[in-house]
Amino acid sequence: MKGQSLEQEKVVTPSRTVLRPHAHLFKRGLIAIFALTTPVFAVLYWLTIPDGVWPLVLAIHILVVVVVTLAVLSYFSTTIQFVHDGVRERGFFGRTIEVRHSMVGAIVLIDLYEGSTLDTQPQLFVTGTDGRVLIRMRGQFWALADMERVAEELDVPITKRAESVTLTELRRTSPELLYWFERFPRVSR
Repeated sequence: MKGQSLEQEKVVTPSRTVLRPHAHLFKRGLIAIFALTTPVFAVLYWLTIPDGVWPLVLAIHILVVVVVTLAVLSYFSTTIQFVHDGVRERGFFGRTIEVRHSMVGAIVLIDLYEGSTLDTQPQLFVTGTDGRVLIRMRGQFWALADMERVAEELDVPITKRAESVTLTELRRTSPELLYWFERFPRVSR
């Protein structure tokens, strides 16, 4: 066995493409959290240390750090992954959805106005053969190129609305594409 060369068996696994939300959202979120919590906790410590109540503030501060840490971990685990027979989405709250090619009925790309501005954000809706939304990619979180890659991977032609629409118009014409709370005008403002 000394002179013999042993060949190692190579296992070739197909590389899987993984899409992630915009990185700038993470940075902005952390800056906002630090900007809001640092002054508040600094004042609370300053006020409670002389009275000896600071352990309660410390406990609340630790709780806030744990919640922020869980949110960070959840953000980094949010992905859309191409698998051999479709797409797998892992959402922010941990829910995983696997969409196979045969499940897709239509893919709709809409430019949706943001609030009362003239700015629009693309939104991609992957609907099932029954018309139910399987995956929704919002331009606030996902790049347009990533939306197009998902549509390409699912191999269904994209239906793109010619004109941008408001949430009210979308609610009136295609309410099945919206989340339940967006279907009610008073709740989604």
